[in-house]
Amino acid sequence: MIDLTTPVRRRYVDGRFGQVHLRVAQPQKDAGQIPLLCFHMSPNSSRIYNTFLGQIGTDRLSIAPDTPGFGESDPPSSLPSIADYAAAMVDVMDALELKKVDVIGYHTGSETCVELALQHPDRVRKLVLTSAPIFTDEELAAHRDHYGKPEPIEDGSHVAAKWRAYLHWAGPGWSKDHVAVQFADALRRPDISWWGHNAAFDFPMKARLSEVSQPVLVLNPNDDLVEQSRRAEGIMQNGLILELPDWGHGYLDLHTEKACEIIREFLDAPSGDAA
Repeated sequence: MIDLTTPVRRRYVDGRFGQVHLRVAQPQKDAGQIPLLCFHMSPNSSRIYNTFLGQIGTDRLSIAPDTPGFGESDPPSSLPSIADYAAAMVDVMDALELKKVDVIGYHTGSETCVELALQHPDRVRKLVLTSAPIFTDEELAAHRDHYGKPEPIEDGSHVAAKWRAYLHWAGPGWSKDHVAVQFADALRRPDISWWGHNAAFDFPMKARLSEVSQPVLVLNPNDDLVEQSRRAEGIMQNGLILELPDWGHGYLDLHTEKACEIIREFLDAPSGDAA
């Protein structure tokens, strides 16, 4: 059993788009492990990592930033790209004086991991991706239509529709109370809440993922991107896909200890190994 003793603190650092809000778990003793940066999905925030940070942070510095424009981080002044999000994470690394990191991403955050690893291969050692979505042209068109800029409706039915969608994709065991905690972040800034998805759908994941030379572990829970993530098979230079059919959205809260075990095993293996 992992000792749940690491507090998760909150702080801000300055970046190119303004202030970036962070959740930080600092181990009581420095075990010499490479720090871990955790990037969230859209349109959520670093809150999805809060429980996870408390456990993975027992033996390594672990940081989860709010992507610019989400959570408590200031937004860019114009529509951003995944490259912009990755560059903002370099600002976080510089502000914290992190020379080298491991990274974990969730959906949109996975694409940010890939881009960051390619922008700065000397500073990113290993990647853990919760989903590695590779879309067909038809899927992209449907996703752009579905996840475009939301239009508020006077009776609030647009909020109810989003809530039903969150419940629909909740993983096994993720209660309505769990979903509600994360759902609140999805209601922030409806004028720009779609920016993360827009950046994700513009990102050429297949081509960019194939260029990554660092070890990659793709965690593939049974969520809305399970089929798209399987298409990463055979594309990665040094990667593998771990199927997690009994997990879904919420696994970081529901299966925290096992998730930490899987991720630690990967991160602590010799650097040349994806397994």
